[in-house]
Amino acid sequence: MKQLHPGAKWVFRFRTYISLIFLLIFLGSVIIPLMFASKVADNLFFKIGFSLVALIIVAFFIGELYSRLAYKNWKYEITSRELKLERGIIWKKYSAIPFERVQNIDIHRGILARIIGFSTLNIQTAGYHHPGSSGAVSEGYIPAVSVEEAEKIRDFLIKKIGKKQGL
Repeated sequence: MKQLHPGAKWVFRFRTYISLIFLLIFLGSVIIPLMFASKVADNLFFKIGFSLVALIIVAFFIGELYSRLAYKNWKYEITSRELKLERGIIWKKYSAIPFERVQNIDIHRGILARIIGFSTLNIQTAGYHHPGSSGAVSEGYIPAVSVEEAEKIRDFLIKKIGKKQGL
């Protein structure tokens, strides 16, 4: 199975850090009022500052650990009949998408992707509806492959789709 582009670590980092920022804001809104409500007011600002710095350091390490593990455990493979995806750190998810179900292949390159040099592939399939989602979600999602690899995958899948439709 193939590994993602190394730039995927940055995608995973940013997603994790954004989630952790919201968590820190929530925790800060709970912890700081509790500190003010405590009867011990000595060195209150030191305690608040120390708590925030400790939370930021912990968040940084969690984000770094998660991004490395997510990158290491995200793999894909294109066989002669299907696209296989394997991902997950604690709970593994294995997907196999037969080429017969592929309807469209989108390549997306955001700002970060263009800077680092990778693409995101969205492979839309017939009849797939993500549980709990109201909109269209791609069953085949590869978050970071090299620009050349993305073009190769798209061209390969388009040829497979064309043969299926008799074009």
